[in-house]
Amino acid sequence: MTDFASLLLPDRGQPAHAIQLLSADGLDDWLVTQPERARAAAGAALFQGRPGEMAVLPGLKPDEWSVVARIGDANDPFALAALAARLPSGSYRLATGSPGAATLGWLLAQHRFDRYRSDPDPLPRRILLTPDPARIDAAVALATAVALVRDLVDTPASDLGPAELAAAVDQQAGLFQASVTITQGADLERHFPMVAAVGRAAATPRAPRMIELLWGDPAHPRIAIIGKGVVFDSGGLNIKGGTGMLLMKKDMGGAAHALALATLIMGARLPVRLHLLIPAVENAIAGDAFRPGDILTSRNGLTVEIGNTDAEGRLVLADALTRAAEEAPELLIDFATLTGAARVALGPDLPALFSNDDALADGLLAAGTATSDPLWRMPLWAPYLDMLKSGIADINNAGEGGLAGAITAALFLDRFVPGSLPWAHFDTFAWRPSAKPGRPKGGDALGLRAAWAYLSGRYGATPSDRAGT
Repeated sequence: MTDFASLLLPDRGQPAHAIQLLSADGLDDWLVTQPERARAAAGAALFQGRPGEMAVLPGLKPDEWSVVARIGDANDPFALAALAARLPSGSYRLATGSPGAATLGWLLAQHRFDRYRSDPDPLPRRILLTPDPARIDAAVALATAVALVRDLVDTPASDLGPAELAAAVDQQAGLFQASVTITQGADLERHFPMVAAVGRAAATPRAPRMIELLWGDPAHPRIAIIGKGVVFDSGGLNIKGGTGMLLMKKDMGGAAHALALATLIMGARLPVRLHLLIPAVENAIAGDAFRPGDILTSRNGLTVEIGNTDAEGRLVLADALTRAAEEAPELLIDFATLTGAARVALGPDLPALFSNDDALADGLLAAGTATSDPLWRMPLWAPYLDMLKSGIADINNAGEGGLAGAITAALFLDRFVPGSLPWAHFDTFAWRPSAKPGRPKGGDALGLRAAWAYLSGRYGATPSDRAGT
């Protein structure tokens, strides 16, 4: 993991290269204040003050050079990412003001997933000095959480099965003195029967399990966070095509988001009693795989007819939602790479948000806007429950017709959430199909910052604890 703490330091007047950021119409005013050598350097670099452009300006001594740049929206957390990726190693400070939320992009632009590179390129170290040291710890924690999501999602399923996912939870628990309970084998079949059914075709070393983490004072408000942990989704007997299967190592992206959010909660010592649940399975194909037409009995007793084995995520989440609700939390949030329908509707950047509570939904949407981590609310349209009717069981996991797939998936989950329990469901992609500054192609955290901003605001974290928001 990148040592982000070494890349963001308090500004105590130590030597550093200045970065002058120009506004949209500030080039002419800036040029008239500059010495001839600076104007010449800017001209030689063809610097015209367009967003994304930069130029290095000479000083009186060789090591006194500075930088002039034009960025986009200064409130964008990734506004400084392109600069951080292009500058040489060294220490930098903004000529005026504080980097604020843009520290996130500065840090993440210097993160690499190079676990599988035999000869990784050495990374320059660009240190940013900030006049706002109170925000450093929270900014580093947020970057670390995003990087955790990215690294887990980018890891191939061969090296990230249910056991390795449990080990990742255990590692984070050890950092924050949290307790972890793993349910597997006969106990899993007894207590989480749909998790066991979905994962039973996987080879023994990759056997399914329910991972639960508890942290915090039991006297504090209890919240539950759930993440879909399907480490690889072949589609089961309703097998996916090759193209559809290609990215299915990311089907545990919901678990990665949930674990990362848990680390932010624990690291900030938010005054809550945290219950993290991750049903970890591989949806594999073998002689004992669950089948279309099977009837599964869920943890809460509802029977589910299997219309499609590739709609497995909602099955494992249903048992987890039931377990979480049994402890009567005041808030329940789940993250899942649940449906392709959400991506067709909203594309890769916008997680679909479903909620049974308007105040909760409004708070999450506002937090997403404030953090440039946008969400889009979609309806729990009750009439579409007819699409999930079963002639022989309480509900079908996929139904017929293929319409409104993201909504019917959320409605299925809603059947396992008590109506009095405020609940939010993030149907997120957890993947960036093309690179942007500070956001490489691959695993990505989408909705994490919004959820963290909402929780930290609701449960009383100070503004400095919400760096990046």
